[in-house]
Amino acid sequence: MKAYELKDLSVDELQARVAEESENLMTMRLQLKGRTLDNPLNYRKARRELARMKTVLTEKIRAEAREQA
Repeated sequence: MKAYELKDLSVDELQARVAEESENLMTMRLQLKGRTLDNPLNYRKARRELARMKTVLTEKIRAEAREQA
């Protein structure tokens, strides 16, 4: 999912997706270490996707904090 698509989501939706992606990443990490992961590049893509989600989430939280101040 692209960053501009993530910006359309609410904070709650983003937090849910971050939690889901974190669990997925943990599973992929175990598969990578056990050498049962089909495509190791998927692990890198998942890591980057999680980072993108966390970045957008932080931006949204900071923007809300500025509006309230």
